[in-house]
Amino acid sequence: MRDLSPLEARVVAVLVEKQATVPDTYPMSLNALLAGINQKTAREPVMNVAESLVLTALDELKSMSLVFEGSGSRVVRYEHNLGRVLVVPSQAVALLATLMLRGPQTAAELRLNCERLHRFSDQSSVEGYLDDLAGRAAGALVVLMARQPGARESRWMHCLCGP
Repeated sequence: MRDLSPLEARVVAVLVEKQATVPDTYPMSLNALLAGINQKTAREPVMNVAESLVLTALDELKSMSLVFEGSGSRVVRYEHNLGRVLVVPSQAVALLATLMLRGPQTAAELRLNCERLHRFSDQSSVEGYLDDLAGRAAGALVVLMARQPGARESRWMHCLCGP
């Protein structure tokens, strides 16, 4: 799989997030997806993207099998396929989505911010999944960044948009 653009990563992450948080509206319509992408809270960086760019990103994601169109409705709806394409469990998908939506975070921040997608029992379980994602034979999906001056803990960052 090639590296994702920041917009492609945001599209997939929004689909993952909304599947867990608002299952009644999942699969998502283009309008709902656009609202999630341009959401001002719980996003780093905040984006203001036009519908045409989202459609282009969706086409690219469909070509990589990360997103597919749902049928049976008057409106086209979109679903993610991240866990199956990357061959990772739902817990790892939740961590990746949170990193794509909110940027680099410590394991403690991830446990807190991931709670709506998956409730981890403790910080060590988050660290275990992060270590698994970092040590994959098929290529790391997350990386532990160097600790910043004055910070108590190192932050984790996803690698889906490249190193």
